[in-house]
Order: sequence, then C-alpha cells, then structure tokens
Amino acid sequence: MTDHVDLAAARAAKPEGGANLPAARKPRSKPQSKAERRAETTEQILDAAEYLFSRHGLYGVTLKDVAKRVGVHHTLLNYYFDDKQKLFDAVFSRRAAVTNERRMKALDDYERANAGNLTVEGALHTFLDTDLDLYINGGEGWRNYGALASQVANTPQWGAEMMDEHFDPVVLRLIDIINRALPEADKVDVFWGYHFVTGALMLTLARTGRIDKLSGGLCNSEDFVAVKERMATFMAAGFNAICTPKNKDRAAD
Repeated sequence: MTDHVDLAAARAAKPEGGANLPAARKPRSKPQSKAERRAETTEQILDAAEYLFSRHGLYGVTLKDVAKRVGVHHTLLNYYFDDKQKLFDAVFSRRAAVTNERRMKALDDYERANAGNLTVEGALHTFLDTDLDLYINGGEGWRNYGALASQVANTPQWGAEMMDEHFDPVVLRLIDIINRALPEADKVDVFWGYHFVTGALMLTLARTGRIDKLSGGLCNSEDFVAVKERMATFMAAGFNAICTPKNKDRAAD
C-alpha cells in the first residue's frame, strides 16, 4: 500500500469559470487524522464495490466502475487495493466476520441456556434468525452483501473455497448442536439437512423476485421478516422428518 490519498479532496468540484470563490464558513470541528480519513475512504470504496459486485459479480465489474461510483479517478483506487481480486476479497470478508461472530456467540448462548434440552428448531432459530436480523435491520449494505454471498455460494471452485474459508467454523458449530439434539440421527442425514437449509437461505438472500411473481404478489422476496417467521420452523420439520428413525421408516413404507 502507498501513503493515503484524500479521495474527498479529489472529488471536490472546481467553481464555474475557475474563479476562486470564498468558501462558506463552517463550524470548526476536530480535524480527522490520516488514519481516520483512510478508514472512511476505504469504507466508501467497499460500499461502492459491494453494490456493484452484488449485481454484476466479480467478472462483471472493473475498478473503473467502482471508481466511477465512488466519484474519483480509477488510479486512486490502487492506493487502497492492489487489484480487483483483493478488493473483492475485502468486500466479502468485511461482513462475513460480523455475521460469523454474531452467530457463533448466539449459538454459544443458546447452548449454555439450553444444556440438556437442545432442539433442532431452537438451534436453527438461533443460527438463521441472528443472520436474518442483519438483513432486516442493516439497511441496503447488508442486503447487497446477502445477494453477493448468494452468488459466491453458487459458484463452483473458488466460490465454494471462499464459503469454506469464511463460514465452516460456524456451520460446523450448528451441525454439532443438531447432532446432539438428534443423537439417534444418521450424520449423513444431518449434513443433507444443512445442505437444504443453506440452499433455501441463499435463494432467499438472492432476492430474485421469483416468489413475487409465482404468488401473484402475496409474497415479497424483500420481506425478510416473513422469512424469519417461517424458515427455522419449516426446516426443523424437515430435519425431524429425515433424521428421526420412526419417520424414516414410515417414509420407506
């Protein structure tokens, strides 16, 4: 990385005709430090890139596109990120760290509060609802990230590797709790159950609008509150159906 370049200054427009007009006086405030300016600019770049990547994917976005959305010349982005791949990785890992920390803490709290009485539905509510709350309350940035994560999760090879790197610990924590909630279950069924859960979650985060059309407007793919009210309960029933021996025997008849 190279020394800080103030993108806010680079964005400033010249007065018409090039005249040096006096600037309006503003109340004095404590000047930002170099580190604060750099952190603020980095967030602006990450937000812009996240928006674009969520809509066009890694290969559909250039650094020039990001610079244009930020409002600066594209060469200035190189002071912050060496190339597009590093920018993409930074965009993805920024919120992955937040959701992982929140879900891991929530699962730890759930396990402590329900020792000896773990349930599949309780574990799924903890895992899914904690994540969905971010998309409900976190604004456009989190919804953009959800759409981006959906793309990455459905990309073979490097996409799967990114999901493995960032999310395996919290996913395996959930699976461990479900295994203990269903001690008689075949672990193969538990892993398939999680596979179906994450598939539904990723489709939900993609917000394709398909359910809006299928339902004739009864459902809205932007309605994460409605998803939160239903998903964990629905998925828990699926786990119990394929993992409980008596239900499996009945299905085989």
